[in-house]
Amino acid sequence: MAQGSNFVDYVKVCCRSGHGGAGSAHLHRDKHTATGGPDGGDGGRGGHIILKGTSNLWTLLHLKYRKHIIASNGESGGSSLRTGATGRDEILEVPLGTIAKDAETGEVLFDITEDGETKILVPGGKGGLGNWHFKSPTQQTPRFSQPGMPGKEQWMVLELKVLADVGLVGFPNAGKSTLLSVVSAAKPEIANYPFTTLVPNLGMVSYRDNRSFVMADIPGIIEGASEGKGLGYRFLRHIERNSVLLFMVPADTDRTIREEYAILLNELTAYNPELADKPKLLAITKSDMLDEELEKEMEQELPEAVPYIFISSVTGKNILPLKDMIWKAINS
Repeated sequence: MAQGSNFVDYVKVCCRSGHGGAGSAHLHRDKHTATGGPDGGDGGRGGHIILKGTSNLWTLLHLKYRKHIIASNGESGGSSLRTGATGRDEILEVPLGTIAKDAETGEVLFDITEDGETKILVPGGKGGLGNWHFKSPTQQTPRFSQPGMPGKEQWMVLELKVLADVGLVGFPNAGKSTLLSVVSAAKPEIANYPFTTLVPNLGMVSYRDNRSFVMADIPGIIEGASEGKGLGYRFLRHIERNSVLLFMVPADTDRTIREEYAILLNELTAYNPELADKPKLLAITKSDMLDEELEKEMEQELPEAVPYIFISSVTGKNILPLKDMIWKAINS
């Protein structure tokens, strides 16, 4: 199995919440009372289907083969005003950055971004009221109660957008995976051919004074990704959640660095114009082959108003100053 093939960022599941239990129409009877008043309790609520965020998961793989999620029904009310038991909720743990959508309409219902956060995906049916609710001066012994409300059955889409502090943006082979492997404990697959990185790789990067930040190696973009070419939309969506974008352009690019940066930026903003507002940094990779004179020449053709740095993941050149740049951008 190829590295990363267990990464699942999209699942479609059929969710069925529990029916509410029926209210009771019981009339009180005991050895002293032959014709007592109503004492039927309420039915229990049907089980909800709930999403719960956890920082221990990075993928939706555990839900890939669970096509049907079913919560249990509430129980009927009883005599002596006893309320029926609530149906058992079905709690689905999901990674942070998970979005819940209605599969039919595509409407985004909510997203889960914090550890321990819980939200109801499909609510259970309400329990019916017992007959004691319907007692009145004109109707002292109501012999009816409410049935429970039915649960809901709905197809839902769960979609993951990776949450990271900094996202690496570049064409295939720009050196993104190599940088991630150098600055974090992540071990991405590295080879010199397009689309080695088929899924986002996340790495925790340690910084000065025991601080850290999360870096995501987003799969390489090709021109036309925003139109769905190549691996297109599926990967671009992971960039939306990153707070800082680090553009990576190799020093040996066939184009000018300014041209390559402009193409990358164009692909991102064509997909989502809001991405243009994110803080952007530029790293010129594979710079171990450059001397100072060449760097000075190349500085003349860099995009304007974007902080830049020449780095080499192989020799370690400027890796710590790069971390300083990223930390400043994340916290500015």
